[in-house]
Amino acid sequence: MDEPRDVNWILTLLMSIFFGSLGIDRFIMRHVGLGLLKLITLGGFGIWWLIDVILIATKYPFKNINWVE
Repeated sequence: MDEPRDVNWILTLLMSIFFGSLGIDRFIMRHVGLGLLKLITLGGFGIWWLIDVILIATKYPFKNINWVE
């Protein structure tokens, strides 16, 4: 099983707010497949982008992600 990855929470949140519709936040978290899907759909037509911003802002416990500041 993959080891949890330390991810800078503030950087990911900022990337999600400004470039989340391009999937950059998912690429940072190494969710490449979801990042590509988000890129193709432009953030799920804005809905997926908003949900990801909320999840990251609340430090949602994504699989294999340790939030660090």
